[in-house]
Amino acid sequence: MALTERHLSTMVLVIGTGGAGLRASIELAEAGIDVLAVGKRPKDDAHTALAAGGINAALATMDPEDSWQQHAADTLKESYLLADPRTVEIVTQGAARGIDDLERYGMEFAREEDGRISQRFFGAHKFRRTAFAGDYTGLEIQRTLVRRAEQLGIPVLDGVYITRLLVHEGAVFGAYGFDLTHGTRHVIHADAVILAAGGHTRIWRRTSSRRDENTGDSFRLAVEAGARLRDAELVQFHPSGIIEPENAAGTLVSEAARGEGGVLRNALGERFMARYDPERMELSTRDRVALASYTEIKEGRGTPKGGVWLDVSHLPRRTIMTRLPRVYQTLLDLQMLDITRDPVEIAPTAHYSMGGVWVRPEDHSTDVRGLYAIGEASSGLHGANRLGGNSLIELLVYGRLTGRAAAAYSQSLTAQPRSAAAVAEARAEVDDLLAADGPENVRALQRALRDTMTEHAGVVRDEEGLRTGLAELSVIEKRMRDVGVHPDIAGHQDLAHAFDLKSAALAARATLESALERRETRGCHNRSDHPGTDPALRVNLVWSPDAGVTRESIPEVPEEISALMEEVSTEGKLAE
Repeated sequence: MALTERHLSTMVLVIGTGGAGLRASIELAEAGIDVLAVGKRPKDDAHTALAAGGINAALATMDPEDSWQQHAADTLKESYLLADPRTVEIVTQGAARGIDDLERYGMEFAREEDGRISQRFFGAHKFRRTAFAGDYTGLEIQRTLVRRAEQLGIPVLDGVYITRLLVHEGAVFGAYGFDLTHGTRHVIHADAVILAAGGHTRIWRRTSSRRDENTGDSFRLAVEAGARLRDAELVQFHPSGIIEPENAAGTLVSEAARGEGGVLRNALGERFMARYDPERMELSTRDRVALASYTEIKEGRGTPKGGVWLDVSHLPRRTIMTRLPRVYQTLLDLQMLDITRDPVEIAPTAHYSMGGVWVRPEDHSTDVRGLYAIGEASSGLHGANRLGGNSLIELLVYGRLTGRAAAAYSQSLTAQPRSAAAVAEARAEVDDLLAADGPENVRALQRALRDTMTEHAGVVRDEEGLRTGLAELSVIEKRMRDVGVHPDIAGHQDLAHAFDLKSAALAARATLESALERRETRGCHNRSDHPGTDPALRVNLVWSPDAGVTRESIPEVPEEISALMEEVSTEGKLAE
């Protein structure tokens, strides 16, 4: 008889094996705590591996006058004052320690001739504080963490999809899921759970996430367990995602392409950034370049496929081959396009969830006892615009702090009550989907949802569009009751897609309802019907299915940091 359900037990369960999940697992293992990490993707290919630019810490190796306070000031300014000042302080103060940890694990950073870690400018930073490894910093961090996890013998389950957190009387006691290949169910008991399963950018049609990641899993798992979401409407759109092939739409063309001198043109051949930021042109901030491209396309000056042209063909071939090797290779692989000769058709693409699960700044604990959220699954650091290079350092700082907090929580328990009813409910949810044989196709509904979000909750939003989006979403939610799920000999991907759809629908509702409530334009959130910034909306919007959207005030910025907040010159440096 085939094994249908495995029962596992651990002190701390980590869901997600990207940078955040692995860093938390390493902290736990180094402290002698029993930990299990579970990921639906192979750990070597987690989303973290795609991060190109670099990782921020005020090491002052290049600019001695830099400090964590200045890093905090730049982060808060760029967040349009929606970031939590305590979260920002914790990350910027802990950043140097995060880099030290990576060095201790054996990561090779780019260095100056005298051995100092090289640091370069990223937009809106006053000083050079972005450490890097070529144009593949995220990949190198991921490899380093995977290697350290292997040295410590941390058990990592790849290819297991978590469908539900197990909760009893307001406390988490584990999770339920299934193996993507064989369909074997997993009941995992744990004292504490760290959720590190990414954001929700896959719910837009063009996104820099790959096909089956960042569908909002973290949001749904947390909310169904009793947690809330914060800032779901604050999504960063990257200016340069490719348009085709369809299955790779949104794949990023690195911002280094603009940094090295690439120019943007509309279908008429005009260098349109002159209209939007004549001083900085293509080196303007991410949100401005994305808004400029969006406007050109919307007003009818876009390319036939609905994009704009990014051209680097005027640069010396050697520059492209040495400074943009990944961009060159990617376009050759995906489109047989030679960027040394021809321009690339690009459009704004959903890139990063700046909001996420509501957490406390000290330890990233949630409303559910024993449940923590870190990385792109969490919220608090980025506000309405993320400072380039901050997300990678966030993984390291909170991976360490939350790992410690989860360990202390686990060790403080005198007993761990479990609920057979909660397990039965999780089991029934999977059983019901496997038995579902309705006429609706899960993939088609996912596409409909992505079309709705792209059309009504993209770079620019307004009241009418958001209300239309909510009406369309209600129709999709109704159709979801009639799906058919058919696992086959190749595995249980179809079941996973059905759960992805559930997550996407919840994340879409949170995003649309919060975007409707934020009647102002601030950072990444552009409301064409409310073009100004409203001081009364310098609040975080917190969402749950029952309470809807509520406003949460933000603590004041400490004087020593607010005194350092200023307009940072971006002359000659790539903004973001």
